[in-house]
Amino acid sequence: MEGNLPQQSCHPATTAVDRDDIIIPVIDFGPFLNGTPADKHAVAVSIVEAFKTSGFLYLKEHGLPPSVVSRVFGSSARFFARPQDQKDSLCWTTPQANRGYVKTGQEKLSNVDDPTAPEVLRATPDLKETMEIGRDNLDDQPNRWPDQIDDEGKDFREVMTSFFNMCKSLHTEVMRAIALGMNLPEHYFDSYVDAGDNNLRLLHYPAVSKEVFRKNPSQVRAGEHSDYGSITLLFQDRRGGLQVHSPKDTYVDVTPIADTVVVNAGDLLARWSNDLIKSTRHRVVEPPTPIGEEDNSDMYPDRYSIAYFCNPNNNKLIEAIPGTYGDDIKEAKYPAIVTGDYLVQRLTATY
Repeated sequence: MEGNLPQQSCHPATTAVDRDDIIIPVIDFGPFLNGTPADKHAVAVSIVEAFKTSGFLYLKEHGLPPSVVSRVFGSSARFFARPQDQKDSLCWTTPQANRGYVKTGQEKLSNVDDPTAPEVLRATPDLKETMEIGRDNLDDQPNRWPDQIDDEGKDFREVMTSFFNMCKSLHTEVMRAIALGMNLPEHYFDSYVDAGDNNLRLLHYPAVSKEVFRKNPSQVRAGEHSDYGSITLLFQDRRGGLQVHSPKDTYVDVTPIADTVVVNAGDLLARWSNDLIKSTRHRVVEPPTPIGEEDNSDMYPDRYSIAYFCNPNNNKLIEAIPGTYGDDIKEAKYPAIVTGDYLVQRLTATY
């Protein structure tokens, strides 16, 4: 652990969600990217504090232009509007590759890793389709691009490859903030994340009849789950529907906030931090009716989101970070595990 750190010189966080003992802040990342050492430390402490308590935060001034994010959403929507046979020709193959198109009903997130969960929850498939994109320089695990189909497919590849790399850079910066917030050297995690073994997931929740949810109270658009890796960068459209599980065993809305990224900690980071950091369960349900609007439709509208799942490099051995055990916490809670092995175990249980 490093010694004394500078005092905080700013207050980068404001509260966005405060309900049922779960607090989710909005954190201004600009001072970390462009500020003084004291500014950077203040942001870092705020991020780690959020991860210790709720496991979730909103990040603003994160460096990804709204025009870029809008272009990615548009390209994603056009992809999902393709004929089903085109999408099926790009289908997901193996947990090891984790690339390609996943049709509606193929993924079952609902408590798949909890054998005590009711069978109806574990068996109910999610009402979504996804496109999974990994780093694009692995010959033995190629991405399933539509660039051979038409020019729009070529544009899709260009847009998503560029966005993947931009998110990779943001991932590196957030991990540097986590390092500082944990009183580690700023670049502690750099060698763990430089390969970019991450996953860009495009999600489409098709329009669905409200009758589906009335007939099956257990039906959700994406079942309650925790994410597998280190952190997730989530970009939401305005529809909403994301909820986090609170300490009071309720679900709390994570309402979309324009030009922010929702960032949450994943299971591998919780394990890496010896559970100092929380990986909080969450789900996607039918969207709430916007305040001030009437909802007389029999259908819930389409919802789109983009998740960038960040992981340590596949070949890295993950074990408790120095300083997360000793004194009051006498030992590491988990055995060391290689990132790639851990992620394959989780993905195998999901599909």
